[in-house]
Amino acid sequence: MKIREKGLVVFASGKSYDALKGTDQQVAERLSELVDVLYVDAPVSVLRRRGGGGLRQVAPSLWRLTPAAPPGAYRPGMNHLTAMLARRAIRRAARRLGREISAIVVSGTVDVHRTAPRARKLRYMTDDLAAGAKLLRMNAAQVARAERRLIAGADVIAVVSPGLVERVKEFGREAVLLPNGCDLAAGAAVDAAPWPDDLPATLRDTPVAGFVGHLNARLDVGLLDAVAAEGHPLVLVGPCVSGAEPEGFDDLLARPNVHWVGPKPYEELGSYLRVIDVGLTPYTPNAFNSASFPLKTLEYLAAGRGVVSTDLQATHWLDAGDLISVATGAQEFAACVSKQLALPRTPELAKRRRVFAAMHDWNKRVRTLAGLLGVGEVEERKSR
Repeated sequence: MKIREKGLVVFASGKSYDALKGTDQQVAERLSELVDVLYVDAPVSVLRRRGGGGLRQVAPSLWRLTPAAPPGAYRPGMNHLTAMLARRAIRRAARRLGREISAIVVSGTVDVHRTAPRARKLRYMTDDLAAGAKLLRMNAAQVARAERRLIAGADVIAVVSPGLVERVKEFGREAVLLPNGCDLAAGAAVDAAPWPDDLPATLRDTPVAGFVGHLNARLDVGLLDAVAAEGHPLVLVGPCVSGAEPEGFDDLLARPNVHWVGPKPYEELGSYLRVIDVGLTPYTPNAFNSASFPLKTLEYLAAGRGVVSTDLQATHWLDAGDLISVATGAQEFAACVSKQLALPRTPELAKRRRVFAAMHDWNKRVRTLAGLLGVGEVEERKSR
């Protein structure tokens, strides 16, 4: 019989729960298997909020809250009012649930740590937001101030990459390295997934390279173009926001062997990973990407697929040997992809990749996070 913590963990994200499923949603869902969790979306202006807001339940022990914010919610000066209203909405939600807030995790930039003074406060850094402010259309100075305030107010800080460990040291604090993980069950089901309706059946008979994720300016489209120029079929899965397309994206799509299927629900990604033989992580070399830990790299391995990545600190940290090819420059990147595509798709090779990915399962990551939040002892009692 499971023993559940009576408290409530607030997970204040910078992303909507409906967004492309990333670190925040993966962590919150698994954390809710240990303790009740309130996932808090980034506050939305009352001028843009259209139904579906407020408090609602999305899983047995997981609730979602979308706080309302004033117009211009993230402008200097207004951001403090936005945070105050978000804290008020969280307290109201906790009362409705009949729970006392025991811990608060903040991965976004809205400071809700002060919602419950006695709660344990954790700053969860999944990106160097100040370095990526321009790409994210945020005010860099304002993001830096928010980061400083959130780090100073946290009892403990967890970060996803070695680069972010160094970033936190600049604020005079130490951080716990808690890298991203992968969904082993989803990866194991890839080979039995149905063939997607929007990709040609001809791709069944040839090795395919692919990219799954956001198509934006943090990608080096030149690397993808070099792969397509070799004649390899290239499948792109993910959203591309109008006005934020990576440079050269339209020219890439003009190639007949490039297939962009747009954004897909998380539950359908297995069908596209089934098609792909080699997954690509083609990030540009900048400070924002250097501090990142791309989810896709481990997700490709969990699906039993090969990986070619640019030179990232997170890739070196994984130390995956020949399971991940690291390349610099378009020519080397395309050559690595060609070499990986030439490898037969054997059960033995897929098993090696999945065994490595299993060391980085999301459940392991979340157990570590639970311990940092003080709910680890509850999990330990369950296992006895």
